[in-house]
Amino acid sequence: MKSTTVSTPLAIWLDPERALSPEHSQALQDSGWAVMPVTTLDSLIAHAADAAMVVLHLTLDVTRLKAVQQLLQDAGLSTPVVCRVDRQELDLAVEATQAGALTVLAAQDIRPASWQRLQSQLNPTAIRATAQPVRNVVFVDPASQHLLALAQKVAQADVTALLVGPTGSGKEVLARVLHEASGRAHGPFVALNCAAMPENLIEDMLFGHEKGAFTGAHRDQKGLFEQAQGGTLFLDEIGEMPMHLQSKLLRVLQERQLTRLGGQNVIALNVRIVAATNKDLKKAITEREFREDLYYRIATFRMRLLPLAERPGDIIPLAMQCLLQHDKKPWQLHPQAQMQLLQYPWPGNVRELENVMRRAMVLCTDHVVTPAHLMFDDWLTASSCTAASTPEPAMVAMPARSEPAALAVPVKPQANFDEFMNEAKQQLGLPETLMADQADSVPTDLHSATRMNEHQVIMATLASTPSKTEAAKRLGISPRTLRYKLAQLREHGLGLAAAY
Repeated sequence: MKSTTVSTPLAIWLDPERALSPEHSQALQDSGWAVMPVTTLDSLIAHAADAAMVVLHLTLDVTRLKAVQQLLQDAGLSTPVVCRVDRQELDLAVEATQAGALTVLAAQDIRPASWQRLQSQLNPTAIRATAQPVRNVVFVDPASQHLLALAQKVAQADVTALLVGPTGSGKEVLARVLHEASGRAHGPFVALNCAAMPENLIEDMLFGHEKGAFTGAHRDQKGLFEQAQGGTLFLDEIGEMPMHLQSKLLRVLQERQLTRLGGQNVIALNVRIVAATNKDLKKAITEREFREDLYYRIATFRMRLLPLAERPGDIIPLAMQCLLQHDKKPWQLHPQAQMQLLQYPWPGNVRELENVMRRAMVLCTDHVVTPAHLMFDDWLTASSCTAASTPEPAMVAMPARSEPAALAVPVKPQANFDEFMNEAKQQLGLPETLMADQADSVPTDLHSATRMNEHQVIMATLASTPSKTEAAKRLGISPRTLRYKLAQLREHGLGLAAAY
Protein backbone atom coordinates (compact mmCIF):
# COMPACT_ATOMS: atom_id res chain seq x y z
CA MET A 1 0.00 0.00 0.00
CA LYS A 2 1.50 3.27 -1.05
CA SER A 3 1.23 6.47 0.91
CA THR A 4 1.33 10.13 0.04
CA THR A 5 2.53 13.24 1.78
CA VAL A 6 1.19 16.78 1.84
CA SER A 7 3.18 19.97 2.49
CA THR A 8 0.28 22.47 2.72
CA PRO A 9 -2.70 22.62 5.08
CA LEU A 10 -5.58 20.45 3.94
CA ALA A 11 -9.17 21.65 3.56
CA ILE A 12 -11.90 19.01 3.22
CA TRP A 13 -14.66 20.32 0.94
CA LEU A 14 -18.02 18.71 1.89
CA ASP A 15 -20.87 19.41 -0.51
CA PRO A 16 -23.31 16.56 -1.33
CA GLU A 17 -25.26 18.66 -3.86
CA ARG A 18 -22.62 20.31 -6.04
CA ALA A 19 -19.24 19.33 -7.32
CA LEU A 20 -16.20 21.43 -6.44
CA SER A 21 -16.00 24.05 -9.17
CA PRO A 22 -12.71 24.73 -10.97
CA GLU A 23 -12.92 28.36 -9.80
CA HIS A 24 -13.15 27.41 -6.11
CA SER A 25 -10.45 24.77 -6.50
CA GLN A 26 -8.09 27.31 -8.09
CA ALA A 27 -8.86 29.93 -5.42
CA LEU A 28 -7.99 27.50 -2.62
CA GLN A 29 -4.78 26.41 -4.31
CA ASP A 30 -3.75 30.04 -4.99
CA SER A 31 -4.29 30.86 -1.31
CA GLY A 32 -2.06 28.02 -0.10
CA TRP A 33 -4.61 25.27 0.62
CA ALA A 34 -4.70 21.67 -0.50
CA VAL A 35 -8.32 20.69 -1.07
CA MET A 36 -10.01 17.27 -0.92
CA PRO A 37 -13.65 17.18 -2.07
CA VAL A 38 -15.96 14.64 -0.41
CA THR A 39 -19.70 14.04 -0.60
CA THR A 40 -20.41 11.74 2.37
CA LEU A 41 -19.78 11.80 6.11
CA ASP A 42 -17.93 8.49 5.87
CA SER A 43 -15.45 10.00 3.44
CA LEU A 44 -15.15 13.06 5.67
CA ILE A 45 -14.26 11.14 8.81
CA ALA A 46 -11.80 8.94 6.92
CA HIS A 47 -9.64 12.00 6.14
CA ALA A 48 -10.57 14.46 8.91
CA ALA A 49 -7.52 13.64 11.05
CA ASP A 50 -5.24 15.10 8.34
CA ALA A 51 -7.33 18.25 7.77
CA ALA A 52 -6.85 21.77 9.10
CA MET A 53 -10.47 22.69 8.39
CA VAL A 54 -13.75 21.40 6.95
CA VAL A 55 -15.57 23.57 4.40
CA LEU A 56 -19.29 22.79 4.57
CA HIS A 57 -22.08 23.96 2.25
CA LEU A 58 -25.33 24.82 4.08
CA THR A 59 -28.68 25.17 2.33
CA LEU A 60 -31.83 25.00 4.49
CA ASP A 61 -30.71 25.02 8.13
CA VAL A 62 -27.78 24.22 10.44
CA THR A 63 -28.70 20.54 10.87
CA ARG A 64 -25.86 19.45 8.61
CA LEU A 65 -23.40 21.63 10.56
CA LYS A 66 -24.42 20.07 13.87
CA ALA A 67 -24.13 16.56 12.40
CA VAL A 68 -20.59 17.26 11.19
CA GLN A 69 -19.59 18.79 14.53
CA GLN A 70 -20.94 15.79 16.42
CA LEU A 71 -19.17 13.38 14.08
CA LEU A 72 -15.85 15.15 14.56
CA GLN A 73 -16.36 15.26 18.32
CA ASP A 74 -17.12 11.52 18.46
CA ALA A 75 -13.87 10.90 16.57
CA GLY A 76 -11.92 12.93 19.13
CA LEU A 77 -11.17 15.72 16.63
CA SER A 78 -11.48 19.48 17.05
CA THR A 79 -11.24 20.36 13.37
CA PRO A 80 -12.88 23.77 12.76
CA VAL A 81 -15.79 24.04 10.33
CA VAL A 82 -16.15 26.86 7.80
CA CYS A 83 -19.64 27.24 6.33
CA ARG A 84 -20.61 28.36 2.84
CA VAL A 85 -24.10 29.84 2.36
CA ASP A 86 -25.79 31.66 -0.50
CA ARG A 87 -25.50 35.45 -0.34
CA GLN A 88 -29.22 35.96 0.22
CA GLU A 89 -29.38 33.54 3.18
CA LEU A 90 -28.41 36.07 5.88
CA ASP A 91 -30.42 34.38 8.63
CA LEU A 92 -28.76 31.05 7.91
CA ALA A 93 -25.33 32.69 8.09
CA VAL A 94 -26.16 34.09 11.53
CA GLU A 95 -27.44 30.69 12.73
CA ALA A 96 -24.27 28.97 11.52
CA THR A 97 -22.10 31.44 13.43
CA GLN A 98 -24.16 30.95 16.58
CA ALA A 99 -23.93 27.15 16.14
CA GLY A 100 -20.14 27.24 16.32
CA ALA A 101 -18.90 27.68 12.75
CA LEU A 102 -15.44 29.25 12.60
CA THR A 103 -16.65 31.70 9.96
CA VAL A 104 -19.20 31.95 7.17
CA LEU A 105 -18.35 32.73 3.54
CA ALA A 106 -20.61 33.37 0.58
CA ALA A 107 -21.02 30.24 -1.52
CA GLN A 108 -20.17 32.30 -4.60
CA ASP A 109 -16.94 33.73 -3.13
CA ILE A 110 -13.97 32.62 -5.26
CA ARG A 111 -11.46 35.26 -4.11
CA PRO A 112 -8.15 33.71 -2.96
CA ALA A 113 -7.83 36.44 -0.32
CA SER A 114 -10.97 35.18 1.44
CA TRP A 115 -9.50 31.71 1.84
CA GLN A 116 -6.04 32.99 2.70
CA ARG A 117 -7.42 34.94 5.69
CA LEU A 118 -8.69 31.67 7.16
CA GLN A 119 -5.16 30.48 7.86
CA SER A 120 -4.63 33.31 10.33
CA GLN A 121 -7.95 32.48 12.05
CA LEU A 122 -7.08 28.83 12.57
CA ASN A 123 -5.10 27.41 15.45
CA PRO A 124 -1.40 27.81 14.47
CA THR A 125 -0.68 24.40 15.98
CA ALA A 126 -3.12 22.77 13.55
CA ILE A 127 -1.48 24.52 10.59
CA ARG A 128 1.99 23.44 11.67
CA ALA A 129 0.83 19.87 12.17
CA THR A 130 -0.46 19.59 8.61
CA ALA A 131 2.52 21.43 7.20
CA GLN A 132 4.76 18.55 8.25
CA PRO A 133 4.85 15.38 6.15
CA VAL A 134 1.70 13.44 6.99
CA ARG A 135 1.32 9.84 5.96
CA ASN A 136 -2.08 9.32 4.42
CA VAL A 137 -2.86 5.70 5.26
CA VAL A 138 -6.15 3.82 5.25
CA PHE A 139 -7.33 2.15 8.45
CA VAL A 140 -11.13 2.18 8.07
CA ASP A 141 -12.15 -1.40 8.81
CA PRO A 142 -12.62 -2.07 12.57
CA ALA A 143 -9.82 -4.65 12.51
CA SER A 144 -7.50 -2.13 10.85
CA GLN A 145 -8.42 0.58 13.34
CA HIS A 146 -7.59 -1.79 16.20
CA LEU A 147 -4.23 -2.56 14.58
CA LEU A 148 -3.48 1.16 14.13
CA ALA A 149 -4.26 1.90 17.78
CA LEU A 150 -2.00 -0.97 18.82
CA ALA A 151 0.79 0.25 16.53
CA GLN A 152 0.67 3.73 18.04
CA LYS A 153 1.12 2.25 21.53
CA VAL A 154 3.95 -0.04 20.41
CA ALA A 155 5.68 2.90 18.70
CA GLN A 156 6.00 4.76 21.98
CA ALA A 157 7.55 1.76 23.74
CA ASP A 158 10.60 1.63 21.40
CA VAL A 159 10.65 -2.17 21.33
CA THR A 160 11.58 -4.48 18.46
CA ALA A 161 8.48 -5.41 16.44
CA LEU A 162 7.71 -8.27 14.07
CA LEU A 163 5.03 -7.69 11.42
CA VAL A 164 3.43 -10.85 10.03
CA GLY A 165 1.09 -10.92 7.06
CA PRO A 166 0.67 -12.06 3.46
CA THR A 167 2.52 -10.44 0.59
CA GLY A 168 1.08 -7.09 -0.40
CA SER A 169 -0.91 -6.55 2.80
CA GLY A 170 0.88 -3.33 3.77
CA LYS A 171 3.66 -4.38 6.15
CA GLU A 172 6.01 -1.58 5.09
CA VAL A 173 3.24 0.99 5.54
CA LEU A 174 2.68 -0.23 9.10
CA ALA A 175 6.43 -0.15 9.70
CA ARG A 176 6.47 3.50 8.67
CA VAL A 177 3.55 4.18 11.00
CA LEU A 178 5.58 2.68 13.84
CA HIS A 179 8.49 4.92 12.91
CA GLU A 180 6.52 8.14 12.46
CA ALA A 181 4.49 7.67 15.67
CA SER A 182 7.63 7.11 17.73
CA GLY A 183 10.21 9.41 19.26
CA ARG A 184 12.47 8.50 16.34
CA ALA A 185 10.21 10.16 13.75
CA HIS A 186 12.84 12.80 12.96
CA GLY A 187 15.49 10.13 12.38
CA PRO A 188 15.98 8.11 9.17
CA PHE A 189 13.77 5.22 8.07
CA VAL A 190 15.97 2.67 6.26
CA ALA A 191 14.49 -0.43 4.59
CA LEU A 192 16.09 -3.62 3.28
CA ASN A 193 14.32 -6.46 1.48
CA CYS A 194 16.28 -9.51 2.59
CA ALA A 195 14.87 -11.61 -0.25
CA ALA A 196 15.81 -9.16 -3.00
CA MET A 197 19.57 -8.99 -2.39
CA PRO A 198 22.24 -11.57 -3.32
CA GLU A 199 23.43 -13.48 -0.27
CA ASN A 200 27.01 -12.23 -0.57
CA LEU A 201 25.88 -8.58 -0.57
CA ILE A 202 23.46 -8.56 2.37
CA GLU A 203 26.22 -8.75 4.98
CA ASP A 204 28.11 -5.84 3.43
CA MET A 205 24.90 -3.80 3.10
CA LEU A 206 23.92 -4.40 6.74
CA PHE A 207 27.25 -3.99 8.49
CA GLY A 208 29.38 -1.96 6.03
CA HIS A 209 33.09 -2.37 5.33
CA GLU A 210 36.43 -0.66 5.76
CA LYS A 211 38.65 0.41 2.90
CA GLY A 212 40.65 -2.56 1.61
CA ALA A 213 38.42 -5.18 3.28
CA PHE A 214 38.09 -6.99 -0.07
CA THR A 215 38.86 -6.46 -3.74
CA GLY A 216 37.06 -3.35 -4.92
CA ALA A 217 36.62 -1.82 -1.44
CA HIS A 218 38.27 1.50 -2.32
CA ARG A 219 36.72 3.47 0.54
CA ASP A 220 34.95 3.08 3.86
CA GLN A 221 31.27 2.23 3.52
CA LYS A 222 28.61 2.62 6.21
CA GLY A 223 26.12 -0.22 6.45
CA LEU A 224 22.38 0.16 6.86
CA PHE A 225 22.64 -0.14 10.66
CA GLU A 226 24.84 2.95 10.75
CA GLN A 227 22.71 4.76 8.18
CA ALA A 228 19.68 4.21 10.44
CA GLN A 229 21.35 5.66 13.55
CA GLY A 230 18.72 7.48 15.62
CA GLY A 231 15.92 6.06 13.49
CA THR A 232 14.40 2.77 12.36
CA LEU A 233 15.80 -0.13 10.33
CA PHE A 234 13.09 -2.14 8.55
CA LEU A 235 14.11 -5.68 7.59
CA ASP A 236 11.48 -6.95 5.18
CA GLU A 237 11.15 -10.67 4.39
CA ILE A 238 13.50 -11.52 7.24
CA GLY A 239 12.46 -15.15 6.95
CA GLU A 240 14.54 -15.33 3.75
CA MET A 241 17.78 -14.27 5.44
CA PRO A 242 20.58 -16.89 5.16
CA MET A 243 21.32 -18.84 8.35
CA HIS A 244 24.93 -17.65 8.74
CA LEU A 245 23.76 -14.02 8.63
CA GLN A 246 21.03 -14.73 11.17
CA SER A 247 23.68 -15.49 13.80
CA LYS A 248 25.53 -12.24 13.05
CA LEU A 249 22.30 -10.27 13.17
CA LEU A 250 21.44 -11.85 16.51
CA ARG A 251 24.76 -10.77 17.98
CA VAL A 252 24.29 -7.18 16.80
CA LEU A 253 20.78 -7.06 18.27
CA GLN A 254 21.98 -8.43 21.59
CA GLU A 255 25.05 -6.22 21.98
CA ARG A 256 23.75 -3.12 20.19
CA GLN A 257 27.10 -2.65 18.50
CA LEU A 258 28.88 -3.88 15.39
CA THR A 259 32.23 -4.05 13.63
CA ARG A 260 32.47 -3.34 9.92
CA LEU A 261 33.86 -5.97 7.57
CA GLY A 262 37.64 -5.71 7.63
CA GLY A 263 37.54 -3.28 10.56
CA GLN A 264 38.46 -3.39 14.23
CA ASN A 265 36.60 -0.43 15.72
CA VAL A 266 33.38 -1.21 17.60
CA ILE A 267 30.49 1.06 16.62
CA ALA A 268 27.68 1.61 19.15
CA LEU A 269 24.17 1.51 17.70
CA ASN A 270 21.00 3.44 18.50
CA VAL A 271 18.58 1.84 16.09
CA ARG A 272 15.10 0.41 16.38
CA ILE A 273 14.50 -2.81 14.46
CA VAL A 274 11.19 -3.58 12.77
CA ALA A 275 11.10 -6.90 10.91
CA ALA A 276 8.45 -8.33 8.60
CA THR A 277 7.73 -11.69 6.99
CA ASN A 278 5.04 -13.57 5.11
CA LYS A 279 6.40 -16.93 6.27
CA ASP A 280 5.40 -19.02 9.27
CA LEU A 281 8.59 -18.55 11.30
CA LYS A 282 7.56 -21.18 13.86
CA LYS A 283 7.40 -23.73 11.05
CA ALA A 284 10.71 -22.44 9.67
CA ILE A 285 12.26 -22.97 13.11
CA THR A 286 11.03 -26.56 13.14
CA GLU A 287 12.51 -27.12 9.68
CA ARG A 288 15.80 -25.50 10.81
CA GLU A 289 15.47 -22.64 8.36
CA PHE A 290 15.29 -19.91 11.00
CA ARG A 291 17.03 -19.48 14.35
CA GLU A 292 14.75 -19.77 17.35
CA ASP A 293 16.82 -17.36 19.45
CA LEU A 294 16.65 -14.73 16.68
CA TYR A 295 12.88 -15.16 16.47
CA TYR A 296 12.40 -14.33 20.13
CA ARG A 297 14.81 -11.40 19.81
CA ILE A 298 12.88 -9.74 16.96
CA ALA A 299 9.37 -10.71 18.13
CA THR A 300 9.29 -8.62 21.29
CA PHE A 301 5.95 -7.39 19.98
CA ARG A 302 4.28 -9.34 17.19
CA MET A 303 1.55 -7.77 15.04
CA ARG A 304 -0.43 -9.57 12.35
CA LEU A 305 -1.84 -7.86 9.27
CA LEU A 306 -4.99 -9.47 7.88
CA PRO A 307 -5.43 -10.23 4.18
CA LEU A 308 -7.40 -7.53 2.38
CA ALA A 309 -10.39 -9.86 1.92
CA GLU A 310 -10.71 -10.12 5.73
CA ARG A 311 -10.91 -6.34 6.20
CA PRO A 312 -13.51 -5.32 3.58
CA GLY A 313 -14.00 -1.90 5.12
CA ASP A 314 -10.62 -0.87 3.70
CA ILE A 315 -11.28 -1.91 0.09
CA ILE A 316 -13.29 1.06 -1.23
CA PRO A 317 -11.24 3.73 0.65
CA LEU A 318 -8.03 2.13 -0.65
CA ALA A 319 -9.41 2.11 -4.18
CA MET A 320 -10.34 5.79 -3.94
CA GLN A 321 -6.95 6.61 -2.43
CA CYS A 322 -5.23 4.94 -5.36
CA LEU A 323 -7.33 6.92 -7.86
CA LEU A 324 -6.64 10.24 -6.15
CA GLN A 325 -2.99 9.44 -5.57
CA HIS A 326 -2.26 9.16 -9.28
CA ASP A 327 -4.78 11.73 -10.53
CA LYS A 328 -6.00 14.65 -8.42
CA LYS A 329 -9.13 15.11 -10.55
CA PRO A 330 -12.49 13.98 -9.05
CA TRP A 331 -13.25 10.28 -9.46
CA GLN A 332 -16.35 8.16 -8.93
CA LEU A 333 -16.82 4.46 -8.28
CA HIS A 334 -20.07 3.14 -9.70
CA PRO A 335 -22.07 0.97 -7.24
CA GLN A 336 -21.66 -2.06 -9.51
CA ALA A 337 -17.90 -1.50 -9.56
CA GLN A 338 -17.88 -1.22 -5.76
CA MET A 339 -19.79 -4.48 -5.56
CA GLN A 340 -17.25 -6.30 -7.70
CA LEU A 341 -14.37 -4.89 -5.66
CA LEU A 342 -15.99 -6.06 -2.43
CA GLN A 343 -16.76 -9.53 -3.78
CA TYR A 344 -13.34 -10.27 -5.28
CA PRO A 345 -11.13 -12.39 -2.93
CA TRP A 346 -7.94 -10.32 -3.53
CA PRO A 347 -5.27 -13.03 -3.44
CA GLY A 348 -2.67 -10.30 -4.13
CA ASN A 349 -4.05 -8.06 -1.36
CA VAL A 350 -3.47 -4.29 -1.51
CA ARG A 351 -0.83 -4.55 -4.22
CA GLU A 352 -3.30 -6.30 -6.52
CA LEU A 353 -5.97 -3.70 -5.73
CA GLU A 354 -3.55 -0.98 -6.77
CA ASN A 355 -2.92 -2.79 -10.06
CA VAL A 356 -6.66 -3.15 -10.74
CA MET A 357 -7.28 0.55 -10.08
CA ARG A 358 -4.34 1.63 -12.23
CA ARG A 359 -5.76 -0.44 -15.10
CA ALA A 360 -9.15 1.19 -14.54
CA MET A 361 -7.56 4.62 -14.79
CA VAL A 362 -6.02 3.65 -18.12
CA LEU A 363 -9.33 2.40 -19.51
CA CYS A 364 -11.63 5.06 -18.02
CA THR A 365 -12.04 8.30 -19.95
CA ASP A 366 -14.70 10.13 -17.90
CA HIS A 367 -13.43 9.56 -14.31
CA VAL A 368 -16.35 7.24 -13.52
CA VAL A 369 -15.07 3.71 -12.88
CA THR A 370 -17.63 1.09 -13.95
CA PRO A 371 -17.42 -2.72 -14.04
CA ALA A 372 -16.23 -2.46 -17.65
CA HIS A 373 -13.01 -0.88 -16.40
CA LEU A 374 -12.19 -3.51 -13.74
CA MET A 375 -9.76 -6.17 -14.91
CA PHE A 376 -8.75 -8.64 -12.23
CA ASP A 377 -5.59 -10.73 -12.32
CA ASP A 378 -7.53 -13.98 -12.01
CA TRP A 379 -10.58 -14.20 -14.33
CA LEU A 380 -11.68 -17.56 -12.98
CA THR A 381 -11.51 -16.37 -9.39
CA ALA A 382 -13.46 -13.27 -10.31
CA SER A 383 -16.24 -15.46 -11.71
CA SER A 384 -16.89 -16.89 -8.27
CA CYS A 385 -18.11 -13.49 -7.07
CA THR A 386 -21.90 -13.35 -6.86
CA ALA A 387 -23.88 -10.16 -6.66
CA ALA A 388 -26.39 -11.64 -4.23
CA SER A 389 -23.84 -12.03 -1.46
CA THR A 390 -23.22 -8.29 -0.94
CA PRO A 391 -25.78 -5.44 -0.69
CA GLU A 392 -25.33 -2.73 -3.29
CA PRO A 393 -23.35 0.18 -1.82
CA ALA A 394 -24.00 3.85 -2.45
CA MET A 395 -22.01 5.75 -5.04
CA VAL A 396 -18.58 6.73 -3.78
CA ALA A 397 -17.50 9.97 -5.36
CA MET A 398 -14.87 12.67 -4.93
CA PRO A 399 -16.78 14.82 -5.73
CA ALA A 400 -20.26 14.11 -7.22
CA ARG A 401 -20.38 14.90 -10.91
CA SER A 402 -23.05 16.78 -12.79
CA GLU A 403 -22.87 14.50 -15.81
CA PRO A 404 -25.41 11.68 -16.30
CA ALA A 405 -24.96 8.74 -13.99
CA ALA A 406 -22.71 5.96 -15.19
CA LEU A 407 -24.34 3.01 -16.89
CA ALA A 408 -24.92 0.14 -14.48
CA VAL A 409 -24.21 -2.88 -16.68
CA PRO A 410 -22.70 -5.83 -14.82
CA VAL A 411 -19.78 -7.27 -16.78
CA LYS A 412 -19.46 -11.02 -16.55
CA PRO A 413 -16.01 -12.59 -16.37
CA GLN A 414 -14.60 -14.79 -19.10
CA ALA A 415 -15.69 -18.01 -17.36
CA ASN A 416 -19.34 -17.03 -18.02
CA PHE A 417 -18.79 -15.40 -21.40
CA ASP A 418 -20.44 -18.19 -23.40
CA GLU A 419 -23.57 -17.88 -21.30
CA PHE A 420 -23.54 -14.12 -21.78
CA MET A 421 -23.19 -14.41 -25.55
CA ASN A 422 -26.13 -16.81 -25.74
CA GLU A 423 -28.30 -14.43 -23.72
CA ALA A 424 -27.23 -11.50 -25.89
CA LYS A 425 -28.09 -13.37 -29.11
CA GLN A 426 -31.54 -14.24 -27.75
CA GLN A 427 -32.22 -10.66 -26.69
CA LEU A 428 -31.02 -9.23 -30.00
CA GLY A 429 -32.69 -11.89 -32.14
CA LEU A 430 -29.44 -12.87 -33.83
CA PRO A 431 -28.83 -16.15 -35.63
CA GLU A 432 -27.02 -18.88 -33.69
CA THR A 433 -24.13 -18.76 -36.15
CA LEU A 434 -23.30 -15.17 -35.33
CA MET A 435 -20.71 -14.36 -32.68
CA ALA A 436 -19.48 -17.95 -32.58
CA ASP A 437 -15.90 -16.98 -33.16
CA GLN A 438 -16.08 -14.26 -30.51
CA ALA A 439 -17.63 -16.59 -27.93
CA ASP A 440 -14.81 -19.08 -28.33
CA SER A 441 -12.07 -16.49 -27.99
CA VAL A 442 -10.24 -16.00 -24.72
CA PRO A 443 -8.49 -12.70 -23.91
CA THR A 444 -4.75 -13.28 -23.75
CA ASP A 445 -3.64 -9.67 -23.31
CA LEU A 446 -4.83 -6.39 -21.84
CA HIS A 447 -6.12 -5.01 -25.15
CA SER A 448 -8.20 -8.08 -25.98
CA ALA A 449 -9.71 -8.28 -22.50
CA THR A 450 -10.58 -4.57 -22.61
CA ARG A 451 -12.27 -4.97 -25.99
CA MET A 452 -14.27 -7.97 -24.70
CA ASN A 453 -15.58 -5.99 -21.72
CA GLU A 454 -16.49 -3.07 -23.98
CA HIS A 455 -18.39 -5.36 -26.34
CA GLN A 456 -20.37 -6.84 -23.43
CA VAL A 457 -21.44 -3.40 -22.20
CA ILE A 458 -22.45 -2.22 -25.68
CA MET A 459 -24.51 -5.35 -26.40
CA ALA A 460 -26.29 -5.20 -23.06
CA THR A 461 -27.11 -1.52 -23.57
CA LEU A 462 -28.41 -2.04 -27.11
CA ALA A 463 -30.66 -4.79 -25.86
CA SER A 464 -32.23 -2.54 -23.21
CA THR A 465 -32.71 0.72 -25.15
CA PRO A 466 -35.16 1.61 -27.94
CA SER A 467 -32.65 3.39 -30.18
CA LYS A 468 -28.98 3.86 -30.90
CA THR A 469 -29.22 7.48 -29.81
CA GLU A 470 -30.54 6.46 -26.41
CA ALA A 471 -27.91 3.71 -26.16
CA ALA A 472 -25.14 6.22 -26.89
CA LYS A 473 -26.54 8.55 -24.23
CA ARG A 474 -26.57 5.80 -21.60
CA LEU A 475 -23.07 4.72 -22.56
CA GLY A 476 -21.83 8.30 -22.17
CA ILE A 477 -20.51 8.52 -25.73
CA SER A 478 -21.61 10.32 -28.89
CA PRO A 479 -23.76 8.56 -31.53
CA ARG A 480 -20.84 8.89 -33.93
CA THR A 481 -18.54 7.05 -31.51
CA LEU A 482 -21.18 4.34 -31.07
CA ARG A 483 -21.43 3.87 -34.84
CA TYR A 484 -17.66 3.49 -35.01
CA LYS A 485 -17.65 0.89 -32.25
CA LEU A 486 -20.51 -1.02 -33.91
CA ALA A 487 -18.46 -1.14 -37.09
CA GLN A 488 -15.62 -2.63 -35.07
CA LEU A 489 -18.00 -5.24 -33.66
CA ARG A 490 -19.11 -6.22 -37.14
CA GLU A 491 -15.46 -6.63 -38.14
CA HIS A 492 -15.20 -9.24 -35.41
CA GLY A 493 -18.27 -11.12 -36.63
CA LEU A 494 -20.88 -9.43 -34.42
CA GLY A 495 -23.78 -8.49 -36.68
CA LEU A 496 -25.37 -6.07 -34.24
CA ALA A 497 -27.11 -4.11 -36.99
CA ALA A 498 -29.72 -6.88 -36.99
CA ALA A 499 -30.86 -5.66 -33.58
CA TYR A 500 -32.46 -2.68 -35.27
